[in-house]
Amino acid sequence: MTSVDIESLRTWIGRNEAREDEIAATPVVNLLATLDRDDLAVRDGDATPPLAHWLYFLPLYRTEDAGPDGHAKRGNFLPPVPLPRRMWAGGRLEFRDTLRIGDRATKRSTIADVSLKQGRAGPLVFVLVRHEIATARGVALIEEHDIVYREAPLPGETPAAPIAAPPDAAWRRVVTPSALLLFRYSAITFNGHRIHYDRRYVTEVEGYPGLVVHGPLMATLLLDLVRRERPDARIGRFGFRAVRPVFDVAPFQLCGAPEGGAARLWVADAQGALAMEGRAELD
Repeated sequence: MTSVDIESLRTWIGRNEAREDEIAATPVVNLLATLDRDDLAVRDGDATPPLAHWLYFLPLYRTEDAGPDGHAKRGNFLPPVPLPRRMWAGGRLEFRDTLRIGDRATKRSTIADVSLKQGRAGPLVFVLVRHEIATARGVALIEEHDIVYREAPLPGETPAAPIAAPPDAAWRRVVTPSALLLFRYSAITFNGHRIHYDRRYVTEVEGYPGLVVHGPLMATLLLDLVRRERPDARIGRFGFRAVRPVFDVAPFQLCGAPEGGAARLWVADAQGALAMEGRAELD
């Protein structure tokens, strides 16, 4: 079992970085086409869809600076956690203003916390990153991003029992997670993690049954479901939590149910198990 020096890792708390970018039209058009939307005409001044900020401020590391899993090598901005698996566990977002095509924006990121917990199969290290994106009009978005690091599962290790997805969806949409869909989302977000596009790596090295659907892609699809069902609503806040991985071996369902001025949202896998849950507050 890997030894984790949590006190050393906690010295990364407070570390920060800033990136600037132009909110250009092409990344948004690429996203809309990837999501199979029809509204592909995007002009200067148009509002970007929720979570489109993940298309910008990208960590453009060189190929030779990638680790064996395709991610950037650790120890620059993010702490050098020695555990092999890194996953996007969830997040919370507050949308204060709309990012618009043509905006110049700055993203400031800070390591807010690093903590250690013991899981069923060994240590879990949680890294909390706080992002703030601002334009000339002021702060547009505040995001708390949860990253979890864990050991690779041992041979024969029994996965956690699935949780049944809620049965009361008022909105449903079936998504077939093709290799093309996953590749395109990886490309537009400059995500080099091989679990999303390298089938030999993900099955032989990581031991998964198929390509892994990106957590941010599922979160984006959930808010896209809201936009399809409530096109006039503005999303003020959104929180989500990854529960169980989804693979490209079978379709999954995007589900939602209005709840007062909000919407409960979740992803159900092909077996009806809960894969992601979230809540969007609507204006």
